[in-house]
Amino acid sequence: MFTFNHFNFNVLNLERSIKFYSDTLGLKEVRRKEAPDGSWILVYLGDGNTNFTLELTWLKDRKEKYDLGEGEFHLAFETDDFNAAHEKHKKMGCICFENEKMGIYFIEDPDGYWIEIIPPKK
Repeated sequence: MFTFNHFNFNVLNLERSIKFYSDTLGLKEVRRKEAPDGSWILVYLGDGNTNFTLELTWLKDRKEKYDLGEGEFHLAFETDDFNAAHEKHKKMGCICFENEKMGIYFIEDPDGYWIEIIPPKK
């Protein structure tokens, strides 16, 4: 038996990314690991409802943007108030794609990762 544990995004500015995920999705830091030599930091963010976490990896020597391939991979978050979430993200200017036909939209984080926002299942 396997269960989901975490997913990783590599980020260039850790504090900016932590703030983004806190402000847009309400995620909070649940644990942190740091290299003794300061070369990397791992921060795990949780939603407070599940055990699944988003791991943000910061590498001290990394300066160039990460290659996100064709941008087809993404995380998805379900929200109990889709309309309020959409309005909030619209005001924040982080919506990067909307699919009204499917009833979903995507927000983009500071490093270019896309996060799908979906309404509750009916």
